[in-house]
Amino acid sequence: MFDYFKYLTAVVMAAIAIWRFPAVRYGDSHRRALWGGYAGFAVALWLYTPAVMGAVDRIPVVDLDALLRHFASTAATIAALTYVATSYGKSTEAVVPRHVAVSRWIARVSYKAGAVGVTLLTVLFFTVVDRKAQSQDFLIDHAGQWGVAVYMTVFYAFPLVTATVCGYQWTRAARQAESTSMRIGLGLMGIAMWMGLVHSLSRPGLLWVAVAFPLSPSTVRFVVDAESIWMDLLFLLVAVGASIPTTRAAAARWKTWRTLNRIYPLWFDLVEAFPGTSLYPPGRRLTELMHMRVPIDVRLDRWTQDIADACEKLRYYAPRDLIFAAEDATASHSDPEPTAEAYWIKAALKAVDTTPANVDASAPLREKPFVDTDSEAAWLARVSTAYSNTTEDQAQELLVCSARVEFKADR
Repeated sequence: MFDYFKYLTAVVMAAIAIWRFPAVRYGDSHRRALWGGYAGFAVALWLYTPAVMGAVDRIPVVDLDALLRHFASTAATIAALTYVATSYGKSTEAVVPRHVAVSRWIARVSYKAGAVGVTLLTVLFFTVVDRKAQSQDFLIDHAGQWGVAVYMTVFYAFPLVTATVCGYQWTRAARQAESTSMRIGLGLMGIAMWMGLVHSLSRPGLLWVAVAFPLSPSTVRFVVDAESIWMDLLFLLVAVGASIPTTRAAAARWKTWRTLNRIYPLWFDLVEAFPGTSLYPPGRRLTELMHMRVPIDVRLDRWTQDIADACEKLRYYAPRDLIFAAEDATASHSDPEPTAEAYWIKAALKAVDTTPANVDASAPLREKPFVDTDSEAAWLARVSTAYSNTTEDQAQELLVCSARVEFKADR
């Protein structure tokens, strides 16, 4: 049962680290530090799972999985301290609040202290920790040994400081948060940090008690298992708390992704017809929707501009009255305006393949009262849907009809 819980917390933390991975490339130092914390704890949690522990045990260094876990946790706590310090931003006040100054000072010294701590952990691990045989559970098998008590006391110094700083900041921020989702999320994360503070005190405390007063293996196992469940709950609270404020952002990203998927057929045909319109050659749908070259909102903005630029170029190939013919042909349609534009684009694209560009441009498309990229993209999604449902025969018929009307008008 405990093993399943370990896998659950590791999967959840890894999922959040993967979700926030774009921050490494596009984010500022604040978001990169947050990702570093999630990634470090995800690695540490996976190193607690039996499958990964079994794989690491094949390396001929006794109890190496424990040392790697502690390295990953130390890196994660340093990232968490950096995140806390950067959360306050750059203060322009003449007098910086004491808690802000303390958090920034701790973050500044954490890197040097981390290097010293990791070095000290390594020295203690290979000198004072009794590692004659591979442990099934590092703490339980070594309980009562003063060397492990010293080693774990050094290790838990970082989580103790981190839990105190983060718990104070997030609890304080939760009281001042304006939105309910942010208040709940920060509150859960604050509770998790106070739980971490208790854990950081109780774990080395248990080991020192076992040194002074020998405890039975069953007693040690009961306490360690209880503390493990406590820590798993802590990480789940952090995961849930961090996810709640981002649900609105996640919904927005999903909506943008769906919009890109809907306008892809229209965008692809237009930039394919006019090479150089897009900043890069268009790819297949799955490739375009899954790549991470630029943020998804920037991609949507670029696609709308690409479509607008390509439609402007289409005016030099489309018959003069094509837009009016398209409006007449779609007057009885359930969604006539975007369908007329889709007809015009489909027919004009066929003209690109058969006729040279005209000196003068044809009548422009109707003006739309767009207020931002989202409203323009929503319109283009409707146009693209109609465009995908427009057949080649319909486009050819409209093109021939428009050319015939233009020929009669010229005569």
